[in-house]
Amino acid sequence: MNQPYAVDLNCDMGESFGAYPLGHDEAILPFVTSANIACGYHAGDPAVMKRTVRLALQHGVAIGAHPGLPDLVGFGRREMAISPEEAYDMTVYQLGALAAFVRAEGGIVHHVKPHGALYNMAAVNLALAEALAEAVYRVHPEACLYGLAGSALISAGQKLGLATAHEVFADRTYQPNGTLTPRRQPDALITDADKAISQVVRMVKDGRVRAQSGEDVAIQADTVCLHGDGAHALAFAQQIRARLKQEGIAVRTHQPVSA
Repeated sequence: MNQPYAVDLNCDMGESFGAYPLGHDEAILPFVTSANIACGYHAGDPAVMKRTVRLALQHGVAIGAHPGLPDLVGFGRREMAISPEEAYDMTVYQLGALAAFVRAEGGIVHHVKPHGALYNMAAVNLALAEALAEAVYRVHPEACLYGLAGSALISAGQKLGLATAHEVFADRTYQPNGTLTPRRQPDALITDADKAISQVVRMVKDGRVRAQSGEDVAIQADTVCLHGDGAHALAFAQQIRARLKQEGIAVRTHQPVSA
């Protein structure tokens, strides 16, 4: 019997750089179904990309490109005043870099998920969203575009006929318009694991999330982002997998369906 609820668990990976390790990639891979691999702009380097692609393939985890802004020092989390054309160019460049490693290892690129500030900018700026969607369409028309649930990026991808996945976050709070609370605000992160997991269960089963204002917001949860660089990332990944199973929610890679 098919389970009535299902969700993909994705995790940002390959974010080490040179001599500086970051995250718990190898330990977390058994608990997720999709990996978003940094492409060298906000994090990652050629050796890290190759190693992370190999690890994902070994664990049977879907590979995604994770392009970001060219800001290693700020980890891609600081907004930059870029034009849509610049957004397109830097995205194509990064998709090409990761695609080469994926092809060399015999894999395929399943999805594309922008990182950090680029992701958040494209969630509300339609011109940037259209540029990113166009880059994905030109390089990986068969891939799935992961974007903030209900955002401009999802709309732009669907307009081009790309498969899309509405993404939600376990450890972030939401605003009444469905956007994430900015990280610079003290209440942006959910640090209580039980609260974060309960938020995910409700988003998957009920299609609702409680905003910081106290009101309920409708939301679609195709894929859930788990951050792999936190001190308790591995324990959280284990806990959420166990709770989802208990709740009768299947965990599997999101299957792209074109718009």
